[in-house]
Amino acid sequence: MKKIIKNLFKIFLLLLVAGILFIAWANYSIRNNSGPFLSYTTADLPQMKTGLLLGTSKSLNNGFPNAYFYNRIYAAVELYKTGKIQYIIVSGDNSRKDYNEPEDMQLALMEHGVPQDRIFLDFAGFRTLDSVVRAKDIFGQKKLIIISQKFHNERAVFLARQNGMETFGFNAEDVNKYAGFKTNMREYLAKAKAYWDLIFGVEPKFGGDKVLIP
Repeated sequence: MKKIIKNLFKIFLLLLVAGILFIAWANYSIRNNSGPFLSYTTADLPQMKTGLLLGTSKSLNNGFPNAYFYNRIYAAVELYKTGKIQYIIVSGDNSRKDYNEPEDMQLALMEHGVPQDRIFLDFAGFRTLDSVVRAKDIFGQKKLIIISQKFHNERAVFLARQNGMETFGFNAEDVNKYAGFKTNMREYLAKAKAYWDLIFGVEPKFGGDKVLIP
């Protein structure tokens, strides 16, 4: 019995080490592959017809404004007003009646001067993979500037390019290290999951009718 327990413990340790190594490798690989296509400056980016704004909640659980949300809005508005993009796909979660990331972002963009007819809503952007692949399959966009914080853009641009898209990332201003600690820790696992999804060919949860962007 002791020998069995000892062997099981060895297997557990081996799996644990393998898991840690996979997470570390996935994070390094994704950052290394996407890094050349990311920028904090609009001047470094090419002109594209469309930007993909990745959704997040407008407010935190404690009711305070979510800095990630507003910084992404400011970045998208800057891209639009500098002429780098003409249209914006807003992709986010709308899984509950009382929670609607795309509409919240649309209203915020309009408040900052982006016309409503320049904004397209994707209500099925439940995950980054879904948002990216649906931008190509549903909205017909194979060239995009993706808008989010750097840690998120690393993964989004990597996934898009692995799916045959010509994409760049415009990095919205990040939040302070303390406020973003949990998010950044979670991102290590998310990057590993991104590789896992590619290996096993995971597809978006929902399809839908094609949407024409002029």
